[in-house]
Amino acid sequence: MNALHAESVSKAFDSIRAVSKVSIDVEAGEVFGLLGPNGSGKSTLMKMVLGLIRPDSGSISVYGASVDQSPLEAKRVTGYVPESPRLYEFLTGVEYLDFVADVRGLEPSAKKERIGEFLTALGLEGRENEMISGYSLGMKQKLAIIAALLHRPSLLILDEPLNGLDPRSARIVKDLIRKLAGEGAAVVFSTHILEIAEAICDRVAIMYQGSILAEGTVAELRASAGMPGSSLEDVFLKITGTGDLREIVEELAR
Repeated sequence: MNALHAESVSKAFDSIRAVSKVSIDVEAGEVFGLLGPNGSGKSTLMKMVLGLIRPDSGSISVYGASVDQSPLEAKRVTGYVPESPRLYEFLTGVEYLDFVADVRGLEPSAKKERIGEFLTALGLEGRENEMISGYSLGMKQKLAIIAALLHRPSLLILDEPLNGLDPRSARIVKDLIRKLAGEGAAVVFSTHILEIAEAICDRVAIMYQGSILAEGTVAELRASAGMPGSSLEDVFLKITGTGDLREIVEELAR
């Protein structure tokens, strides 16, 4: 059974087709990267996986549970870090995490232990009793990551999760993603930073204008593009048909 199965999923907003007939399968223990520029459909696809947006057509299941027919079952095993976290800023950091842990049904002893471990690991220890409204962007991002991991999800959806993080915290999160995958969790990781995808993803899918143009390991993408010795950035530019950027650069330089 796949951790995530999406079949021919489409979504349009008025006349704009955000996602067009996208199909993906992600296995347990795999880090799957969604690569693409802003507006390529990555976030819309992730929100459909989470049940936050209903697709116009197609189907999505999480560990066999239909996101449409069995939403609670699918959401129970899923963790999510949005691109721009919206937190309850009138709470302190630890109050927010305590609330999330209660919603997720954690036992009091496990809740206290896990919150403490994550606060220490991500450098928020000593700041947990401050109001979230006073947190920096990076601190809010760390809090959102902790909240997504507290219940040890079997499927982790990460939409540009390293935004605003300092290098140390970004490294910790990247290592944590690989650790979770090693323990059997499936991770869907959205980014437009190709070096990050190349470093941590087992397979990647290149999205452009709502469609998946190519999918596979980085080595397979290089081979399919006929560029075995090239960087992932060069492969991406060739596959998306944006390889020659000289005219754009010259226009910006005027």
